[in-house]
Amino acid sequence: MADGNRFFPASRLILVALVAGVLAGAVAVYVRESGSGNNAPGNAATQVAVGDSADDKVCAAKADESRKISDAATGHVAALLPASPPQSLKTLAFNDPDGKPMSLADRAGKILLVNLWATWCAPCRAEMPALDALQKDKGGDRFEVVAVNVDTGDDAKPKKFLSDIAVSNLAFYRDPTLKLFNDVKTRGLALGLPVTMLVDSEGCLIAYMNGPAEWAGQDARALVDAATGL
Repeated sequence: MADGNRFFPASRLILVALVAGVLAGAVAVYVRESGSGNNAPGNAATQVAVGDSADDKVCAAKADESRKISDAATGHVAALLPASPPQSLKTLAFNDPDGKPMSLADRAGKILLVNLWATWCAPCRAEMPALDALQKDKGGDRFEVVAVNVDTGDDAKPKKFLSDIAVSNLAFYRDPTLKLFNDVKTRGLALGLPVTMLVDSEGCLIAYMNGPAEWAGQDARALVDAATGL
């Protein structure tokens, strides 16, 4: 496998991260003013309290697992933060590659790296080849990169973008309504795009990151190995 720096050089990562900060503020303003989605947008600086459902109680007990994964996030993925506390994301909903409704509960049994992205988000576009490479290298029965496009409108633009950059390993998950992004933002997990969430085989959020990362490199592969080995 080619080294991750081929996809996302360190100097470029720094520049893109700066752009991500600017775009994060713009996205937060857009979502707050639009009021789109199921949930009223909340304060993204603080995670909401975990609910008292059975699923949330199961997830809340995984604080030690969350810390272990966070400790394994080094180098290019060191910005990954432990969930505080871990919470159930089973109900996060979007469309599958056939355009049919699904939720993360439908991927139970797999470790998921869930990434929300849009074609108008420059850092998202920059990291997409690296996410594709990670799926090619590590995807299978135990792990999947679930990259969900959140462009509004039809599928034409995001599908053309993925075709133009020869992304072929990522399934085309989609939510054109902003409901998914607003749900994640209300939970205090998203400042803007991209946002990436590591979800365990029981649908529990273990760790998350705002901004881009080098997902094709050794640091990301080691993180996946740690997550699938727990």
